[in-house]
Amino acid sequence: MRRWTVLLVVVALLAACTTEGRRGGRRLVLREDFTGSAPADGRWVTCYDWNVDGCTNAGNREQQWYRPEQVRVADGQAILTAARRPTRGSDGVLYPWVSGMLSTGRASWSGRPRFTFRYGRVEAELLLPSEPHSFPAFWLMPVSRYTPPELDVVELIGPDGEAEATVHWRGPDGAPRAWTHASPPRDWSARFHRFALDWEPDRVAWSIDGEEVFAVTDRALIPHEPMEVLFTLAMGYPGPVPEHVLGAELRIRSVRVWAR
Repeated sequence: MRRWTVLLVVVALLAACTTEGRRGGRRLVLREDFTGSAPADGRWVTCYDWNVDGCTNAGNREQQWYRPEQVRVADGQAILTAARRPTRGSDGVLYPWVSGMLSTGRASWSGRPRFTFRYGRVEAELLLPSEPHSFPAFWLMPVSRYTPPELDVVELIGPDGEAEATVHWRGPDGAPRAWTHASPPRDWSARFHRFALDWEPDRVAWSIDGEEVFAVTDRALIPHEPMEVLFTLAMGYPGPVPEHVLGAELRIRSVRVWAR
């Protein structure tokens, strides 16, 4: 009886691995459970491609300067931490916040991306911060480094707790355009949620905890080039963070990508 029990357990484990390794004709190409003591150097970088000495997203006029020490790994999680600590960037600007980010992009402008994919499914388990005007995001950026196009799996923008899913594209006139769906407000910091994006040439669909919340089927709106995966914790967008807020955290428990 004991032998049969062990055999059944082994079969169940193999079936689970096969299910995760293959999903709807796609194969698992990135699996991250943050089991080490730091982000895997061959997989993650802690800045945008255009700067190796810290960085920010000047296009959004965000108030943070990203630094590697604001990313740590503990208890099977990557933890991005924002702190109200004035930090002078290599651009000469004094930023009121320092924060952390992770990307599968390049470690330098001339380097090769750590990981990119075109079409498939990407998902992550996230514990999002609740601090007003913190701006956590899980998103995809083109290998070209120029957006749009762009796919935002989830962003919390503003103080109301709406989880936004967005596709960005350029219209026929070249002007940037976007289509956003906002899930009803809730406390996204109460527990981990699984945010996922299914990306195909003719359909992009967003889901939260297995429930589809938004879909786009117009091919003209859908990106068709390889993209990297990013997790960013910006601060002070679209408005200033209240003075009583001294910090915020974005926690990532797992990341998966399945591709064709």
